[in-house]
Amino acid sequence: MGFAILGVILLAAGRILSKINDKLRLFGKPLMGLGALCILAGILVASIVQIDAGRVGIKKLFGQVQSDVLYSGLHYINPLMDVETIETRTQNYTMSGVHNEGDKVGDDAIRVLSADGLEVTIDLTVLYRIIPESAPSLYKQIGLDYKDKIVRPISRTKIRDNAVYYDAVSLYSTKRDEFQARIYKAIEDDFKTRGMLLENLLVRNITLPTSVKNAIESKINAEQEAQKMQFVLQKERQEADRKRVEAQGIADYQHIISESLTDKQLQYEQIKAMKELAASTNAKMIIMGKGSTPVLLDGK
Repeated sequence: MGFAILGVILLAAGRILSKINDKLRLFGKPLMGLGALCILAGILVASIVQIDAGRVGIKKLFGQVQSDVLYSGLHYINPLMDVETIETRTQNYTMSGVHNEGDKVGDDAIRVLSADGLEVTIDLTVLYRIIPESAPSLYKQIGLDYKDKIVRPISRTKIRDNAVYYDAVSLYSTKRDEFQARIYKAIEDDFKTRGMLLENLLVRNITLPTSVKNAIESKINAEQEAQKMQFVLQKERQEADRKRVEAQGIADYQHIISESLTDKQLQYEQIKAMKELAASTNAKMIIMGKGSTPVLLDGK
């Protein structure tokens, strides 16, 4: 609108100069023409608006919010309208106990009471976006500070409301996914009524009281020691079974041998052994048996 205001000023100045005297009238008409051009340019500039990608435009005429939206691109509008843009891409809001990690400076984690009366600290990230068609209604009812008015308070309230159904250890371990799905559903319903779409809800960290953490660690250590002892006992049992099988095998072997040996078999084995000893270079004298058993001397 700056060109239009400048044009009005130039037009008024030209008309004034035209009425003073004939000499100044020569400057008045060109000045009036320039003013008219500036007014026309101002109207054209005010009638064209550009909406960037990932945003929508909300039109306002004398403070009245229009129901239709302007999507990304160039648009020709009433030059008397004001256009406010709002983000429609995915946004995130983080509440964390780590300094400067969340949207708020300092410790912004959510502290809740579990079913067993313990205080649990939860770090959370909310992923959401504005529904383009609902942007005018959101702007009219809430404004552009929807993060502080809607996202933050609703998320914190729904988490506290639903945490009371779970005990602290369940929140930390077995019921974590169920808890996340439950608060997702609760927050999603509230967001939809206000023109926002919840895309994801990330429970980033759940911190238990120190006493509970110590008890859990002690329990885990005891379970690990018990598992280790079971492994040792199982190994010893396997070793005992191996030795038992080995002893049984030796006993069976000896029993088979004792049953299969005869006098002739023993005599035959004796002769074989005697021949081998006689052929040995270290043998000097070999005496085997007694009585009628022959005596073998080294032939060297």
